[in-house]
Amino acid sequence: MLEKNTLDRIRKNVEDCVGKKVILKANKGRKKTTIREGILEEAYPSLFVVKISNQYDSVRRVSYTYSDILTETVEITICDDDNKEIKIS
Repeated sequence: MLEKNTLDRIRKNVEDCVGKKVILKANKGRKKTTIREGILEEAYPSLFVVKISNQYDSVRRVSYTYSDILTETVEITICDDDNKEIKIS
C-alpha cells in the first residue's frame, strides 16, 4: 500500500507542474543517459508527456510512466520562474 501512495504523490506533483519548463534526465541503459530540456505538456492517469525542442527546430514528444520516476529511471527537475530547480521524486 505504501507504493500506491508514493505513485499517487508523484502523479499529483507532475500534474501540478503541467506547462512548466523541465530538465529531463533519462537512463537509457548500459551507462547511457540523456539530459534534455522541454515542457511538461500533458499528464495522463498512467503516463506523462514532455515536449522537447532541439536546435534543428524539430519537436519531439517523449512519454514516461510515473513508475519510471519511482524506480529512478527518469529524473525530472522543474525549472521555476525564480530560477529555482525542484526535483520530483
